[in-house]
Amino acid sequence: MGCRETRRLEQSAAPLAEALNAQRINRLAHFDVPGHKGGRMNPELSEYFGRLCMELDVNSMKPLDNLGHPVSVIKDAQALAAEAFGADSAFFMVNGTTSAVQTMIWATCGRGEKIILPRNVHRSAINALVVNGAVPVYVNPGRDRRLGIPLGMRVADVNKAIAEHPDAKAILVNNPTYYGICSDLAEIARIAHKAGMLVLADEAHGTHFYFHEELPVSAMSAGCDMAAASLHKTGGSLTQSSILLCKDSMNPDYVRQIITLTQSTSASYLLLSSLDIARRKLFFKGRAMYQKTMEFADYAREEINALGGYYAFGPELVDGDAAFAFDRTKLSVHTRDIGLAGIEVYDHLRDDYGIQIEFGDIGNLLAILSAGDRMMDVERLISALAEIKRLHERSAAGLFDHEYIDPSIAMAPQDAFYARKRRVPMKESIGLVAGEFVMSYPPGIPIVAPGERITPDILEHILFAKDRGCFMTGTEDMNLDYIQVVE
Repeated sequence: MGCRETRRLEQSAAPLAEALNAQRINRLAHFDVPGHKGGRMNPELSEYFGRLCMELDVNSMKPLDNLGHPVSVIKDAQALAAEAFGADSAFFMVNGTTSAVQTMIWATCGRGEKIILPRNVHRSAINALVVNGAVPVYVNPGRDRRLGIPLGMRVADVNKAIAEHPDAKAILVNNPTYYGICSDLAEIARIAHKAGMLVLADEAHGTHFYFHEELPVSAMSAGCDMAAASLHKTGGSLTQSSILLCKDSMNPDYVRQIITLTQSTSASYLLLSSLDIARRKLFFKGRAMYQKTMEFADYAREEINALGGYYAFGPELVDGDAAFAFDRTKLSVHTRDIGLAGIEVYDHLRDDYGIQIEFGDIGNLLAILSAGDRMMDVERLISALAEIKRLHERSAAGLFDHEYIDPSIAMAPQDAFYARKRRVPMKESIGLVAGEFVMSYPPGIPIVAPGERITPDILEHILFAKDRGCFMTGTEDMNLDYIQVVE
């Protein structure tokens, strides 16, 4: 099948999903992978996942195109996604938004080159620096003292970083943070471009910004050059599916080459077709879906705040600076005033009330709402929070009061990760330089990253989070009793 120009398709089409279903009803005799042959090799899989799912789990073939070098239906589906999201090109990602974030960094920065970014980035961004050797210039985010959470980047701080590091190649911005806080993305893009730098947006939690005018500005509308959007988080596609969006300031063929360095050559057509179908749904129904989501979240905030003790924060945090905008679909709740860490409330909700939320950290919890929720479930969450407060409220004395700690940078992440290291007891690590990550997951923002010095505050944070039951990751030692430090 030769390369051809993309056909002009309407947004009502789902070219990849339609081609996938067509091959299923053609009743092909499959002498290719996967070996389960539509589930016949292992009927238990068909019983568990369903026959249709197994029949659609196929390998790349000419009628279904190839994700690494798309020339037909994947090319068409990606073109429709680019149009729907206001981008010039789009790439389907099956390794999650992690791979999209890493592609953005690798496509714009090389070994020894600088990238400006907030320190409260997802681990995937710092992992990208570990692999390719780019050097971070961290901008400490603003902080809300009451909530103890990091906010967005102040424009003045970004200007300062640009002035001090005019050779930086790019700026990465969270849009939004896990808690729903947005920086002034359009202004950051303007000043970055004026300085000759590219602007990258981690929109892992911002897919919905493209489909409702009352939500914060999307990366493509703000003038960013690239954006990584997790459709599976708030856009309705299958887990691990994502989209990388680009403006024409990026060479799409080069971006595609970077993607193929790490993306699977055995891309799941279940994931790919879910992106195609989700894009179509968002284009036609996205605004109504996110209107419903905002109404759920607004109602829940009002009711939770009426309980007393909790603080379900929202647009009132907006200050036009570090908290330039707020994502109203986010239901973020501060719990420390009832004497419980967010992770403790998380555990009570799951273990005692059968409610699974996105995460709980030291002082807050986050519930992800969508149009797929029901009012009865929202009411169930509110009632459970009321019961937890009634049964478990205690003094807040002794609780850790902040989520973010300014890093003390000693080395570049790559240099530290690959340096000669030694293993020391975690409790004896103060003053040493970390050679590995320590973080609670979710949200996956490192408490300490390779190349950063371990301060008393950082150690206290780690030990407190571990003691309260946060799911801690990043170290070789699975029990987190020891940490690898640079010799």
